[in-house]
Amino acid sequence: MDQAIQDFINGKRIAVVGVSRNKTKFGNMAFTELAARGYQVFAVHPTAQEIAGARCYPNLTALRGQVDGALVVVPPQQAMSVLREAAAIGLKNVWLQQGAESSQVLALARDLGLNLVAKKCVLMYAPPVRSFHAWHCFFARLFGQF
Repeated sequence: MDQAIQDFINGKRIAVVGVSRNKTKFGNMAFTELAARGYQVFAVHPTAQEIAGARCYPNLTALRGQVDGALVVVPPQQAMSVLREAAAIGLKNVWLQQGAESSQVLALARDLGLNLVAKKCVLMYAPPVRSFHAWHCFFARLFGQF
């Protein structure tokens, strides 16, 4: 397993940037599933005070020193500012969920020296891996793509 992935999933306090008021969005599903897997998760939303009973933080700066990593589930345009903010507060472990990356976002992450995971689903790696993600992992390992 890639070291950046290992470093991210070993951190137990994760900010989920992109939790939505819409409970069917991936940010919400990831937030709920990571909590169910034993992670301490923090919802980041720029204007909401609370979503689904969880306190929301307006940005990563409000979580300075409280989190080990940030899962980014926002469009690439917004991801750029999230990466800059992560670097500014010294947060190194960042996971760009599929859809949050672009060539510019990836280049910025490199320039900022972030420990970055991109183009992979966090739910395939954060233990314990369940449901269809377990099958996906099995086949990825089988074909040397994990």
